[in-house]
Amino acid sequence: MNMNNNNNNSKSRLKQKQKKMELLLLILYAIGFYTFCIRRSLHLSRDHFSKLHGLRGGWLFPPPRLNDVSDAQWRNFRANLPILTVVFGVFTMLANICRKSFHFRARGMSILWLFLSLIYLSYLHGACIVFILLIASVNFLLVKIFAHAKYFTLLLWIFNLAFLFCNRVYQGYSFSIFGQHWAYLDKFRGTFRWHICFNFVVLRMISFGYDYHWAHRGSCFDQEKHIQRCHVCKSGKICYQILQERNVRINDFTFTTYLSYLVYAPLYIAGPIISFNAFASQLDVPQNHFSIIEVTLYGLRWVFGLSLMELMTHLFYFNAFAASGSWKMLSPMDIFIIGYGVINFMWLKFFLIWRYFRFWSLINGIEAPENMPKCVNNCHDLESFWKSWHASFNKWIVRYMYIPLGGSQRKLLNIWVIFTFVAVWHDLEWKLLSWAWLTCLFFVPEMLVKSAAKAFQAEGALGAFVFRELSAAAGAMTITCLMVANLVGYVIGPSGINWLISRFLSKEGLFVLGFMLMSFYVGTKLMFHISDAKQRMQ
Repeated sequence: MNMNNNNNNSKSRLKQKQKKMELLLLILYAIGFYTFCIRRSLHLSRDHFSKLHGLRGGWLFPPPRLNDVSDAQWRNFRANLPILTVVFGVFTMLANICRKSFHFRARGMSILWLFLSLIYLSYLHGACIVFILLIASVNFLLVKIFAHAKYFTLLLWIFNLAFLFCNRVYQGYSFSIFGQHWAYLDKFRGTFRWHICFNFVVLRMISFGYDYHWAHRGSCFDQEKHIQRCHVCKSGKICYQILQERNVRINDFTFTTYLSYLVYAPLYIAGPIISFNAFASQLDVPQNHFSIIEVTLYGLRWVFGLSLMELMTHLFYFNAFAASGSWKMLSPMDIFIIGYGVINFMWLKFFLIWRYFRFWSLINGIEAPENMPKCVNNCHDLESFWKSWHASFNKWIVRYMYIPLGGSQRKLLNIWVIFTFVAVWHDLEWKLLSWAWLTCLFFVPEMLVKSAAKAFQAEGALGAFVFRELSAAAGAMTITCLMVANLVGYVIGPSGINWLISRFLSKEGLFVLGFMLMSFYVGTKLMFHISDAKQRMQ
């Protein structure tokens, strides 16, 4: 008996040593990979900067280097950071003073935030605020009148999709189409195109409609069962899922609360997306999930992230290569490095934008889901990637699209409907539809492999080893496919697919493809080690 125990202990120690040795080799490879990518990126930026568009005078390093501000979204956000911070600082001070001094609850806070948010929208959109209020009012009436009807959800979707299309096709409409005596209002259209922000308003209008519709049917959410499993709720706090799933009172579905939800200033421009139930609940009782110290640390981490972005855009001109079309002149290896850099730039850009607005919402007592809970370099399958990229949108899709469409029972069909909607919601462009449908094509084999993996039971050490290696290889393929889909959707467009394939099927390109797959295989194995470490800590 003791001999068996000793054998088991020695095998366990040997297994641990092997894992540590593997982890050391993986880390060494990762250090070499990133050293190579950073050095090559620096050379590319230095050698090609004169051919790139969107570079402006920077402020880092003596003498100051050029700064990559070729991305319009990041450029506008960065330029408006000081005024946004002042505006939200004033709004936050007023909101918190009024809540504490006058003991405002849901009704008082909804009126206050509606007033503050309409001031904000008046600056952003000028006279075009009329279009937002008119469409929102018609949607409110539609929900109140038809919420009990069997065909309500179909009517809600048709109404909102119709305006999603029309707003884009007519570029936010012109006042002159309603008569020449209104044409003078076209001179007062504000500083920001209203129909771009309205995409988020559409999601909120649909959320309000569904939450009101379900409030009359009663909730199927098992709150007690959830509290037993949720570590946040066990600690006496309230997590976001309870706020979202728990129906608010019918009396809380008022016009003022509805409008303040649609135009709530901290989340209006970019989200994160929050359900009506969660918003109305927290207007009444502010979130208690995060303490003041935790929110302060959250803000400091955001400042650190901004410093990283400034460093990146001064040293590496990834997005300028994509925006200028200069990647066509590069070798397959350089195309890979630029493509990888673009994805990391996009992740950090959205990370900073979304966390900035979420920070101000948290200070004001409204918790919204974290949009980037996971680093882009720590996702080895499409499902985990989309749960971690614009995560609040993912939660919205699951609640208001995926489950109503049939959930996992029709998963293969649902992903095509959902990703087509996601593409159209972003913009009416063929390259976005190409991105959506490519992602769906890559999703299908992953779902089939996952289904097979669940049925497969690894027996013994050899079986577990083989399963882990195959999973790492599958992860490498998935990350490569994800890169291709994002390059098509955001850089080269559908017309560049044949060019990309021809470049990577050349002699040099096949070597680079092998290097990519090997690097992503190593990355996936590192992700497995990170996941194992987290499980041991729990």
